[in-house]
Amino acid sequence: MNIPDDLKYTKTHEWIRLEGSVATIGITDYAQSELGDIVYVELPEAGRILAVGDTFGTVESVKTVSDVYAPVSGEVVETNPELESASELLNQEPYGEGWMVKIRMDGDVPDALTADAYRTLLETE
Repeated sequence: MNIPDDLKYTKTHEWIRLEGSVATIGITDYAQSELGDIVYVELPEAGRILAVGDTFGTVESVKTVSDVYAPVSGEVVETNPELESASELLNQEPYGEGWMVKIRMDGDVPDALTADAYRTLLETE
């Protein structure tokens, strides 16, 4: 299981890469492996304001449809246009080309887990 040390994680299996006040967000390698082959991704429009815990999109796989939750509050400043035609990027490169949204944060990242804490969480699931 790939869990990069330089990212933050959530208990609902999103990852967060912080670059100043902008958080890039996607789903973890664990999440994509549990979902199986991803066939469709729905993302919010740029400009949407999110609060921590809001659903900002859905990921549809051959197994199920899952909501994706905002780990930070703020404004969606960009979504990944590649996912519209290549949703499989979430399976192939969840931490790279498979990123989902960028949010300009209006606060800190609450309840984010370190890579070690996320590994511990996965051991209990």
